[in-house]
Amino acid sequence: MRPGRPSEPFPPQAPASPPLRLLVADDNPVVRAGLTALLSGHPDTTVVAEARDGREAYEAAVRHRPDVILLDVRMPGVDGISALPHLVGLAPVMMLTYSHETETVREALRLGAGGYLVHGEFTTEQLVRAVRDVREGRPHVTPGAARALLSELRGDAAAHNSAQLPVAEPSLSPPTLSQLQPSVGQSFRSRFRLSSREAEIMDLIASGMTNQQIAAACFISEKTVKNHINRIFAKLHSTTRSQATAKWLGVA
Repeated sequence: MRPGRPSEPFPPQAPASPPLRLLVADDNPVVRAGLTALLSGHPDTTVVAEARDGREAYEAAVRHRPDVILLDVRMPGVDGISALPHLVGLAPVMMLTYSHETETVREALRLGAGGYLVHGEFTTEQLVRAVRDVREGRPHVTPGAARALLSELRGDAAAHNSAQLPVAEPSLSPPTLSQLQPSVGQSFRSRFRLSSREAEIMDLIASGMTNQQIAAACFISEKTVKNHINRIFAKLHSTTRSQATAKWLGVA
């Protein structure tokens, strides 16, 4: 600093972001208390209200206007799935539950849930990050929920391909090699020579997931997802997601 000149002030420090205000809806008081203690003890989040069922969740959401609602699936009275359409208009909703049945996961996402986390499949830091990402519109799905969706997708694809197989006419002689049909599913897809990770991502593409959703489900970056998709498209000789999906499901 030169003598006689006033010191230049440091640039003002950016104010810290206020913690996200959360509503926790779960019929289990132990789970509610644990989540409240966990999230309120983190500088990025705080729980402003708790609820024991979907009706209480709606009333609390109207009263407190939380930034994100953490919602269980199975609750007495009004359950999470029934309450979900009424809650998504008030705040982003993230399902936080022990339920990972395929139909439940699909219905929750269809009704507007911004994420689906299964207890036991995430750390505290992952939970806090997921809450903030859901608030910003970036979906999060833990592996158990993603596997449920993949299982249904594969079942639908197998059923579709089975329905298209020709019915063989009765014959006394065994079929020749040229008459044998390739089995559906993995053997049919093996001709594309996708790695196990590429096959997993292609299943997620076929289920309709965006790059953001795939990144969240696989715990990888969107850049890595894009790199995988570029290689997948090259192997499937496709330029669009719809073309790749049609070939992957055997309907092209």
